[in-house]
Amino acid sequence: MKEFAASLETATPREGVDLAARLAWEMVRKVQPSKSIRDRLVVIYEDDAETILMACQIIATNFQAIAAANNYWRD
Repeated sequence: MKEFAASLETATPREGVDLAARLAWEMVRKVQPSKSIRDRLVVIYEDDAETILMACQIIATNFQAIAAANNYWRD
């Protein structure tokens, strides 16, 4: 996984969404540092629509902060 920049600033909204997803994943890694346990849990949750929607909500919340930090991508 790439290292994070020290800023929430991105060049485009697409880069903002990518950063939002990476931030969400980094939180998962902090909460559960064991890769083997994360790998085991992914198999359990990957077919659970509710869990997938909750992950999307977390990414969307991160994206709101990133969009604001980028002044909603100036022209």
